[in-house]
Amino acid sequence: MKLDRYDLKILEILTRDGRITKSKLAEAINLSVSPCWERVRRLEKAGIIEGYSARINPDALVKLTPVWVQIELKQHNAESFALFEARVQETPEVTECVAVGGGVDYLIKIEADSVDAYQRLIDAWLTSEVGIERYFTYIVTKTVKQKSSHVMPDRLA
Repeated sequence: MKLDRYDLKILEILTRDGRITKSKLAEAINLSVSPCWERVRRLEKAGIIEGYSARINPDALVKLTPVWVQIELKQHNAESFALFEARVQETPEVTECVAVGGGVDYLIKIEADSVDAYQRLIDAWLTSEVGIERYFTYIVTKTVKQKSSHVMPDRLA
């Protein structure tokens, strides 16, 4: 699907304000309401707009301890990666996980109730034969910058 400047502007606006009214969105991109809304529906149907959500401030609900962990697996084969990734998927405390090249296999962000709760989680992983060779823990002391993953990249706008 080819996107024009109107489509890109719609995406930019909706990433900032998913609750904008049809008329305000149309006004912001200088189109009438019907053609503007047709574009939104087309972007939804094409899967470019996957849905609308609220950004929740977790600190307002409960104070969690963010921890970054580097994980290196014992074995480097498809079965070992699949086993470990399945464990990550079923662990609600894991909020981000990426496979990386280089000296480690995964970088993981865990948000636990406490450092002790984090350590109990890691201990459970180590005793569960999920295949961890070694891990390195980094306790977050301050967030310097955090960008929502649902923000429109500048290079597309």
